[in-house]
Amino acid sequence: MKDATRKKSERGPEPDVREIEVTSPEEQSPQEPASNEVSDLTDRLQRLRAEFENYKKRVARDAAEQSGRASDQILLDVLPLYDALQLAFENYNRDSDADAFIAGMERIFAQFEEILKSKSVTRIEALGRPFDPAIHEALLRLESEEPKNTIVEEFSPGYTRDGRTIRPSKVGVSQGTAPAKEEKE
Repeated sequence: MKDATRKKSERGPEPDVREIEVTSPEEQSPQEPASNEVSDLTDRLQRLRAEFENYKKRVARDAAEQSGRASDQILLDVLPLYDALQLAFENYNRDSDADAFIAGMERIFAQFEEILKSKSVTRIEALGRPFDPAIHEALLRLESEEPKNTIVEEFSPGYTRDGRTIRPSKVGVSQGTAPAKEEKE
């Protein structure tokens, strides 16, 4: 060891050398891992945001496509009725047979009822029933002998499907009997 010391002194004064520490990733300062973690989380958040936007677009596109398919199915159910109506009017214009035309219309009407029945659509019974704002829409209040809030006139029928109101009945509702007017003396 004396030889190593002698060699150092023979070289002259040692230059000013500062030590540089080489650290492994595990030994980095606390700010560096936090910075890396923040950038990783930011990147992940941006990717998740993009995925979510793509998901929303896909769901909207699928919903529109499903709605279109439902509309197509309704049209497929109604088109035969349209064809039958067109044929009935063409035959009536050619033959002028009112009885055959009426019989054809009755068959078409029965087809309509069958379609509604197959779709679980039922007509709301309104006349003589108590007014229910969940299934009826009051257009008029009428004086009548019926008790107050009883439906006395139906302007347009309402329909329900699977217990849900599709279209409320448009009705006239009794406001009860008119008060008797006193005769003036």
